Amino acid sequence: MTTATKNITFQTKGNYDVLDITLQVTREVEESEVSNGIVTLFICGSTAGITTVEYEPGLVKDFGDMWDRIVPRDMPYEHNKAWGDGNGHSHVRASMLGASLTIPVVDKELALGTWQQIIFVDFDNRPRSRKILLQIMGD
Repeated sequence: MTTATKNITFQTKGNYDVLDITLQVTREVEESEVSNGIVTLFICGSTAGITTVEYEPGLVKDFGDMWDRIVPRDMPYEHNKAWGDGNGHSHVRASMLGASLTIPVVDKELALGTWQQIIFVDFDNRPRSRKILLQIMGD
């Protein structure tokens, strides 16, 4: 079994910044020594999430509208009362989406569907430096 640990770093704009990171993850898997196994992605931060979607403008808007309906920005959050940073909704949204994602690797390729891309979603209310830790494991 081979294991490789990699990092992807980037800047975000905040306020529901959605980034397609499929190419960066693909590149790291291709450069690793793993042909068959898994890659686990983990966000080092508590106001962003990760998932897969069909990355196209309509769905990105639909996804953002869904977050506005189920976790509104403009309601009282105890986190905001405690810290005064106005990002209570960001923490709740991120915890619902999740901080990690695992994808099978088959013959050095991510086992993603034709219309399936990996997206990073920044829910915070301001720009951030972000880091995703990748653990690529297998044979």
